[in-house]
Amino acid sequence: MRTLVTPRNYLPSSGRCALIVMSLVLLAAVDPPATSPAPPSAAAPVAAEPAGPKIQPTPPTETPPSSEASEIVVEAPEPRYVAPTRRDRIGRIWAPVLIDGKGPFRLVLDTGASHSAVTADVARQLGAPLVESDQVMLRGVTGSKVVPFIPVESLIFGDMEVRPRHLPIITDALGGADGVLGAEGLLDKRIRIDFRHDSITIKKSHLERPEFGMVTVPFHLANGRLTVVDARIGDIPVNAIIDTGGQASIGNLALASALTRMYREGAGKHDEITGATLDVQPGDRIRAPPIVLGGLTLSEVRLTMSDVYIFHYWKMTGEPTLMVGMDLLGLLDTLIIDYRRRELQIRLR
Repeated sequence: MRTLVTPRNYLPSSGRCALIVMSLVLLAAVDPPATSPAPPSAAAPVAAEPAGPKIQPTPPTETPPSSEASEIVVEAPEPRYVAPTRRDRIGRIWAPVLIDGKGPFRLVLDTGASHSAVTADVARQLGAPLVESDQVMLRGVTGSKVVPFIPVESLIFGDMEVRPRHLPIITDALGGADGVLGAEGLLDKRIRIDFRHDSITIKKSHLERPEFGMVTVPFHLANGRLTVVDARIGDIPVNAIIDTGGQASIGNLALASALTRMYREGAGKHDEITGATLDVQPGDRIRAPPIVLGGLTLSEVRLTMSDVYIFHYWKMTGEPTLMVGMDLLGLLDTLIIDYRRRELQIRLR
């Protein structure tokens, strides 16, 4: 779901080498009360310091001296829904969603979460009572926690309508969003995310072919809803989970071990990962060999390696696995996820 990260540039000067990652709402999976069968699980990663291919800044254009106006200031509004990854921030994807006909509320699109969730403030705006007696299990990257929920009838955005029956209450969401939009209503949809024009659309897929100039990357679904790409990091085959709800990219211990054997990567710099449940797990941030996703190659990438809880919950500890977060996905110009075609369609920035 979402994590809130303190980038290294903003850490107070304390002499510590650890990067503290405060993740506030990483929804991984929600189990209903004991009276209902458990739905398929899913999750999203916690983050680390912004990482990704190097982007060379464009040199500023010099303005010739003038005896007229001495300064012109142009202020651009903050993106409403889709923001790219920059040097000083990690990107985000929000969707305007109607809940029981009210809103719209801005929910973080999270392809790694099996269910949607909202903040307590949204629950108050909806006038929905918190159900304290029958609680649900919230599973985050670093642990699990029992939380209250509210009863709802529908979530609507574009061509998507979900009837979730209940929404768990989370502490916070990415960048002040109102909650998380999980993958339960997406499996026949086509999601178009345009970082350049600050727009997101979710429509029923009609098996549209990619536009001219786009790169296609096939994927398959794991655990019912996880979008998984067959990737390579250097010469190592990797299961890459496309996770729009996680800020940074995290590899499991099987990937860390393979990188150590093949490339003699060192332990790296220590990270601490704090998930939605406030459980803290350690990690090591390392420089990775080039990452190949279909026809795309990402170079000079740093990843966090950790034995986080969610890899065990997903039963993804035996093979090298990477959760690809918004630190990398936010570097694209356009990302289309077509669930019916089982295909990513990508335009580079």
